Amino acid sequence: MKIQRPHFVKSSESGMATVVFIALLAIMMILVMAEARALIHLRRETKFLEQQQIKRLNGSQTNTVSGTNLQSK
Repeated sequence: MKIQRPHFVKSSESGMATVVFIALLAIMMILVMAEARALIHLRRETKFLEQQQIKRLNGSQTNTVSGTNLQSK
């Protein structure tokens, strides 16, 4: 003998599955947006650090030998 559920239980279960799916999808989208925002900030920070290091390395030319001194010797 087969036990059958009332018809309203099936529609309620499928409705609940839809709500859970949409909630999980929303959580995933929030996480994707947070990761994208973090990547944008990280890219800005690396550009800033690169510019600082370029300035620092270009500013410290005290130990270099100029080319004119080598040619005159």
